[in-house]
Amino acid sequence: MGGMSDPERELNFAREIIGQRNYRDVPAGEVLREAERLLNGWMAGEFRMERPKLYDHYALLLLALLQRNRELEARLEALEARDV
Repeated sequence: MGGMSDPERELNFAREIIGQRNYRDVPAGEVLREAERLLNGWMAGEFRMERPKLYDHYALLLLALLQRNRELEARLEALEARDV
């Protein structure tokens, strides 16, 4: 997405990731990639986040991590079953 133009503007974590879409329409990989970019930039002081809301928006990141974890577990089980 990108709210890099004004370094003083506080970015809304979830809106930067999903924009106007429903969270269900955003692939987990995209959420993880954008969340990493935003959190790295925030930690490096490159831009500011809406801090009171940031914690509420972690649910978006946690959901993507859980979905990705479930996908990887299923793939691992399938590989292990093939090798038996």
